[in-house]
Amino acid sequence: MGELLALSSALCFGMAHFVNGLVSRRFSGIVVAAHAQVGATLVSLLLLAFPIGPATPSAVCWGAISGLGTGIGVTLLYRAMQRGPMSVVVPISDVGAVTLPVVFGIALLDERPTPLALCGIAASVPAIWLVSGGKRASRRAPGGRGVPDALIAGIGFAVQFIGMGQIPADAGWYPVIISRIASVVVIGVLVLRTAGARRLPAKSAATALVGGAVGTVAIILYLLAAGRQMMSIAVVLAALYPAVPVILALLLLGERIDRAQLLGLLCAAVAIGLLSLA
Repeated sequence: MGELLALSSALCFGMAHFVNGLVSRRFSGIVVAAHAQVGATLVSLLLLAFPIGPATPSAVCWGAISGLGTGIGVTLLYRAMQRGPMSVVVPISDVGAVTLPVVFGIALLDERPTPLALCGIAASVPAIWLVSGGKRASRRAPGGRGVPDALIAGIGFAVQFIGMGQIPADAGWYPVIISRIASVVVIGVLVLRTAGARRLPAKSAATALVGGAVGTVAIILYLLAAGRQMMSIAVVLAALYPAVPVILALLLLGERIDRAQLLGLLCAAVAIGLLSLA
């Protein structure tokens, strides 16, 4: 069940990135991210209609830390894409987002994945790198000013996963709500410091809001997945989300998949199979 929840989280993360990526082709990525996080927060408030459950101060604190990671990760990733080639900065941030939580879980949480699971984790790293465009990145010069931002973005996304993974399964929904509010605050502050237009046309704004709403669903699914299995396993499966925009671009936009991305998708399938059997 935990594996299915984590894969569903990856599906939602990928859909959110695909939708917001389309909007970001025409408008400032940071402004799109701000609208998306507003949508994410609004959807999280709907959780108040359900039984909330007791939330300890530590659970709320971890939720806030996760939200800070989200805000920093999203903002710096978009800034990295403005400063350097997308095929360079995206793989760097994606690999950082998955490797750091795995190291954290094994080194500090005393998680002990089975040998089969470790093979799945090992297969996931080239899967994420290749699907995100890492093979193309290796043929380019270093990404210049975008690389430091991409590295920090990867740390931010890792903090998002680690923070949400530390919330107990019975902590209720308050940590999720707090995490969304924290991400809005971080991105909002950065948007206010950004020159240029800060609003989107109505249709594009609505699209970004929907993308953010789907992102909240992804966070909820990851929270449920991490409560049912080792965080190091849940985060690897959830972090396979870069495969989703690639497949959606193929099916909906008619874009082609190169050999490196196809190899990455095959590695992702192997990783999923190994982690599911572990």
